[in-house]
Amino acid sequence: MLVVKNITKIYSPNIIALDNISFEINAGEFVLLIGRSGAGKTTILKILRREEEPTRGQIYFKNRNLLELSRRRLGEIRRKIAAIHQGFKLLNKKTVYENIALPLEILNKSAKDIKNEVYQVAEKLKIKAKLNQLVETLSGGEKQKVCLARCLVAKPEIILADEPTGNLDPIATYEIINILKEINKEGISIILATHSREIVESLKTRTLTLNDGRLIRDENPGKYTLV
Repeated sequence: MLVVKNITKIYSPNIIALDNISFEINAGEFVLLIGRSGAGKTTILKILRREEEPTRGQIYFKNRNLLELSRRRLGEIRRKIAAIHQGFKLLNKKTVYENIALPLEILNKSAKDIKNEVYQVAEKLKIKAKLNQLVETLSGGEKQKVCLARCLVAKPEIILADEPTGNLDPIATYEIINILKEINKEGISIILATHSREIVESLKTRTLTLNDGRLIRDENPGKYTLV
């Protein structure tokens, strides 16, 4: 489904963020990406959505070379390869409803269809009662649920989760990980970057370990073993 071939990212002669990274993600997989701060986790996730360009290498999504797509086609790919972040990236002065509806508005969906789809995903993530609240009034765990809802209305095939629980308390972390597991059961692939030993040891799933920009281990199930 997603093939990463020999990806290298060089910021300057002395800063090699990624060094010849290759791996494949199958449809419906749940894969962890681990490594110390600065290992390259965020860089590879950004490159997968072409938020950054690699220095060398290729990326194929369902046999399409992502690096050959025009800028005009990137919106379509970024809906299929969605992302959530530790910092949420929500519109804090907008309501929960407005944040979730945004991808559908960009697609020029009717107001009726938008309402139906927003309410459906909000009920699924148990945030329907929050739809009229401003995002800035929510807890961290609630904000991350809004991020996931905003992804899901666009019907992604892959979700890239970059340290989504890094700022959350243990209870909210447990909720978000369980939601990701349920989403994965529906056939959506998940790539979760994390530094949490507890998450790695509880999920017992395939784990890619990065160290200094190199992929040093690809194990299934993975272990929390950092260099």
